[in-house]
Amino acid sequence: MKRDLLKTASFAALHFGVAFSVTYALTGSVAVATSVGLIEPVANTIAFFFHERAWRRLDGSAPARNNAGAICCGVLKAG
Repeated sequence: MKRDLLKTASFAALHFGVAFSVTYALTGSVAVATSVGLIEPVANTIAFFFHERAWRRLDGSAPARNNAGAICCGVLKAG
């Protein structure tokens, strides 16, 4: 969990810089760039955190492939 939070924080800082830079380049307005630079990365950072948690849960819940053969063979022997 700590690694997820640190990774999320570094992603947020990077994302703010990119969002601010692109918006400023397009609008020339520091106020608009700051607003977009804060709001958009916050929404994406929250989504990213839960995205990482979901992938970690999926990685941890994958069934072992070796067990399928043992179960299959056990059923066949019992029958």
